[in-house]
Amino acid sequence: MLKRTSILILGIWVCSQHSGQAQDLPDLLSDEAISKANYLPDFSYAGYHFGEDPIPASASGKVLHATDFGVIPNDGKDDSKALQRALSAAHEVVGPVTLQLPPGRLILSEVLYIERSHLVLRGSGSGASGTTIYCPRPMSYFPDPPALSELREYLVELDKRQREPENNIDLPFSQYAWAGGVIWTRQPGVRTKAYLDKYDVDPVVLCKVLTGERGTHQVTVSSSENLKVGQVIQIEWYNTEGQGGSLIRALYGERPLKIGSHHWNYPTHPLVQQRALITRVSGNNVTIKDPLLMDIREAWAPAMVEWAHLEEVGIEHIRIVFPMAPNIAHHIEEGYNAIYLTRLFNGWVTDVKIENADSGILTEEIANVTVSDIETSGEKIAHYSVAMSGVHNVLVQRLRVRNEVRHPLSFNTFSTRSVYTDCQVEVAPLLDQHAGANHQNLFDNIRVNVSLNGADQYPLFAGGGAGYWKPAHGAYTTFWNIGVTFGDGFDTADVVTLNGMTDGPMARLMGIYANRKIEVVYGPDAYIERVNSQISDVRSLYQYQLDSRIR
Repeated sequence: MLKRTSILILGIWVCSQHSGQAQDLPDLLSDEAISKANYLPDFSYAGYHFGEDPIPASASGKVLHATDFGVIPNDGKDDSKALQRALSAAHEVVGPVTLQLPPGRLILSEVLYIERSHLVLRGSGSGASGTTIYCPRPMSYFPDPPALSELREYLVELDKRQREPENNIDLPFSQYAWAGGVIWTRQPGVRTKAYLDKYDVDPVVLCKVLTGERGTHQVTVSSSENLKVGQVIQIEWYNTEGQGGSLIRALYGERPLKIGSHHWNYPTHPLVQQRALITRVSGNNVTIKDPLLMDIREAWAPAMVEWAHLEEVGIEHIRIVFPMAPNIAHHIEEGYNAIYLTRLFNGWVTDVKIENADSGILTEEIANVTVSDIETSGEKIAHYSVAMSGVHNVLVQRLRVRNEVRHPLSFNTFSTRSVYTDCQVEVAPLLDQHAGANHQNLFDNIRVNVSLNGADQYPLFAGGGAGYWKPAHGAYTTFWNIGVTFGDGFDTADVVTLNGMTDGPMARLMGIYANRKIEVVYGPDAYIERVNSQISDVRSLYQYQLDSRIR
């Protein structure tokens, strides 16, 4: 258990006096002085069309039926070639297109790449009478994807291995540990993720950004010649000042935390990036849809650059099933990965059930995507359920995690202002933050089931990630209404400590409650309010902020 001497660094709150009845707004929302002293991001812009439009309920444009291309459900034969033919035909359609899959069991042993905008891959439902995509083999049996060649080289050059001497394991990392999926959105010819400097290509800089304030929508730029309303660009901030740079301090505060070397060893890579929609251009004054993540300072070399992406891509109403396979070790996953979303803006995945996956839904370089009504299950120990990596304004809602997952809810490298809301983790929960300049993210109205197994503490907030990307997260990670159900330990009246995070600064934790008395230890400089009490008048901070903004 953490020693009480750590309280000087860690935020701690024990047994709040609030009773759990309907209450006024928390001080962080209602007290002007407290709100001013403790910045709270506006998370309401997360999701499809910034949370303002529902996911389309019906097909638009042309509908192609997979059965017209040779897909035959329930015949026990591999449907991969027929599915590829159908998807290729969908890519040739001018205008919006929906590829409709039939009910029944389809067998898939190749990757289905979605490489165009305005395409929906639609099944007939995720239930027993809907569409089941059965994948009998992992991706490690597929031809190596060219898009992961840089990742493969990186893993070898850095000798990335899983070393567990006590388990007689010394094995190289799999390229599928955090990448790839049997359904994969991608922008053709665009690098999936930067790993090695030798493959760097200078970004197409549209302009420099000269002024702007965190949390506002207006910036001034060096020239608006290459900008227009409706354009989606990327704003980038760089650490140009080395190990003690002011951008690092803006991310993590002034505490003497251990900062990983990736924060200063790659000064030509942006340390913070925000995909933004331009809504107004007036001279060199530009308005963007969602608020700025960071201040604009000359020392951080902020710029607007081109961002290649797909739009209006949906994946829906499908069950994806893998066979049960041995659990070998962490990072050695064979590639039973369901969906990989890359380079997508204003897209969605909804009504998908995933069974026995290594990872359910993986992400990289996406923005304003909604992932909703997802269920993961099975006997296999998974790496991720729905993971957020390199994302901005992504919304995951109504995710139910029924299987054991190493990182069941996870904000990973470069994730910013994204949200898990109305989610439930039934086995071995962790609200994971995985290091890598991720900051300003929200765990919102989450329910978890915990087995204490005789312990008096539980590391609910434990974070992972490599040391060269530590701390576990940057400023303003927010936890709102986190409900814990303990399934054991009722033979004692001892207070249970929820902990696990020692290096994530300036978090906001409000409404952490359980069916036993708890204390919350988090740090450093955490703002903690209403422990042992659900915030019943504002169950979801995301929805509260969205309603307030739209109103």
